[in-house]
Amino acid sequence: MNENELSNLIIGKAIEIHKELGPGLLESAYKECVYYELITAGLKVEKEKPLPVVYKEIIPDQGYRIDLLVENKVVIELKTVEAFTDVHMAQILTYLKFGHYKLGLLLNFNVSYLKNGIKRFVM
Repeated sequence: MNENELSNLIIGKAIEIHKELGPGLLESAYKECVYYELITAGLKVEKEKPLPVVYKEIIPDQGYRIDLLVENKVVIELKTVEAFTDVHMAQILTYLKFGHYKLGLLLNFNVSYLKNGIKRFVM
């Protein structure tokens, strides 16, 4: 599957989860549900994937962790916040840049309708 096909599948599964559970849970609960649905769909999914920060010739101990990485192509960052902020968007753009990934999805489950909590990022 290419990135667009994966994105459509991921968003469909996220909407299904949101319709079933609604808003109000912890981010970690939604992450487990999305992980389960994608694994069950036969996709390769890495949870809490380490992403090191590289500065010149050093790699500081402090790095990042991608919530979910699907098929080594699509970065998923999950939130349960009132609204996305510039920091949330900068975070996923950093993941895309450092990991050399093309597509990222920022999903906020703390909304009435999940379609209002989806932001797609393309590098």
